[in-house]
Amino acid sequence: MTIRQNKPDLYLSMPHPCSYLDGRTSTILFVDPQRILDEGEYGTFVRQGFRRSGDLVYRPHCQGCSACVPVRMPVRAFVPSRSQRRVWNRNSDIEVVEKPARFEAAHFELYRRYQAGRHPDSGMNDADPQKYLGFLASRQVETAFFEMRAAGRLLGVAVADVLPDGLSAVYTFFDPDAPQRGLGVYALLWEIAETTRRGLNYLYLGYWIAESPKMSYKISYRPLEALRGGHWIRLAPPTAMDGGSAERAAVSE
Repeated sequence: MTIRQNKPDLYLSMPHPCSYLDGRTSTILFVDPQRILDEGEYGTFVRQGFRRSGDLVYRPHCQGCSACVPVRMPVRAFVPSRSQRRVWNRNSDIEVVEKPARFEAAHFELYRRYQAGRHPDSGMNDADPQKYLGFLASRQVETAFFEMRAAGRLLGVAVADVLPDGLSAVYTFFDPDAPQRGLGVYALLWEIAETTRRGLNYLYLGYWIAESPKMSYKISYRPLEALRGGHWIRLAPPTAMDGGSAERAAVSE
């Protein structure tokens, strides 16, 4: 076994408009794109609050702003809400199959429909196959595409990285013409169950941003741990939990 002695170099991006909060600028700290991390290195970065987009491993590093809070779910302690249990039961006909991280035309077509229906102004609905796979897959880590079907119909794909201590939810896309199913919620619940089934401890959920409707839904999954000051601490339950907000959310970013 080869043991690497040198740590990956880190770089700071130029400020750019924030993707989540209007009127703010964002700066990211990212790992040298030329460095291919091994499983242990990548897992360490995830535990330190990093995420990935394709091969780019990064975390927010914004001066004067700490809105992006890394969060993870200790899956063995998870207690679903009543609305989450209803979504789980509503989708009892879904079968999930693990697929390797490679291009499949049916997945790509569903991805395009999802972007056009849910995020038409995001700039992601014009992706070609290369950009699509370059966003979801990575050379850094084992990635699984969890394919969700009911009666043979493709309903969604949940993309997750497999880490030594858990799964890291990368992205989920699903049929925009089946809103009654709550497929975004179901996918996350299934990932929690799958993490537990594998004997792993955590489902990493990316960043919780209280002021962003796209990201605030994560607080509806309890308990939740947040990375603050270099330590993972359990978040206190919110004073008013809107279970319905989780049903409107789809992705972990």
